[in-house]
Amino acid sequence: MRTRLVLGFLLAALLLPASARGTDSAAIAALQVGLRSHGLYKGPIDGISGPLTAKAVRVLQQRARIAVDGVPGPATRRALGRFGRHPFGSRPLRHGLKGWDVAALQFKLAWHGFPSGVFDGILGPHTGRALRRFQAWTGLHVDGLAGPETLRALARPTARPTLQVAWPLQIPVLGDRFGPRGNKFHSGIDIVAPSGTPVYAARAGKVVYAGWADGGYGFLVVVGHAKGERTWYAHLSRIDVRRGVWVGAGVRVGLVGATGDATGPHLHFEVRVRGAAIDPLLALP
Repeated sequence: MRTRLVLGFLLAALLLPASARGTDSAAIAALQVGLRSHGLYKGPIDGISGPLTAKAVRVLQQRARIAVDGVPGPATRRALGRFGRHPFGSRPLRHGLKGWDVAALQFKLAWHGFPSGVFDGILGPHTGRALRRFQAWTGLHVDGLAGPETLRALARPTARPTLQVAWPLQIPVLGDRFGPRGNKFHSGIDIVAPSGTPVYAARAGKVVYAGWADGGYGFLVVVGHAKGERTWYAHLSRIDVRRGVWVGAGVRVGLVGATGDATGPHLHFEVRVRGAAIDPLLALP
């Protein structure tokens, strides 16, 4: 029964639009950031060219008294001001810069597993930290400067898991997917379940963290696996393992709760490959 539920869940996920599974458009995301900065767009920064984005473009064009065609051409980019300038790759990106290219950088970093807070087109401390982590992950010189080598690395395929994991709950119910959420990026998936529902280790490994974690995670368990891969279990109401112990796949690590930044009881489940957050659905068998 559990296998059929997971397979049905996977099928539903695979039927999502390609953009919802990670085939994103940084240029459209940058456009959405620019439109949001003018108060014209309130939808998610998701890189999907939908009706809300097209409507916001037309309103901007009307205000700027240019051709109203819904197409973000050069005149529309100029109407966006500083957040319409600088195509991605046209200049090295460093702390303090703002623009279209910075917004695209933030979006690309997030899909590579290094979200940097809000998508705002400003290269501030959060984006700088995410950029340095990405550089370290790819083996580049860590300087927080997005030059040609870093931009080329961002054009490569995103990280993928090499290990398979099991579903951490008995009944999978999706609450929120991996990917863009509002003007931020969700680095895992949320599985809605009643408070107290047992949470099981998705794969055998060593518990590398078990306790309270800042950043909205609340009570958190992290299990380390081979090849630098880890699974994260957050918002727990109770932790049933200790740091340093070895757990087998299917061993209970805690109970579902709503600790930390949670609107209700659910499990926040993440899979990371050497520190890069990836879509957990990619790691399911």
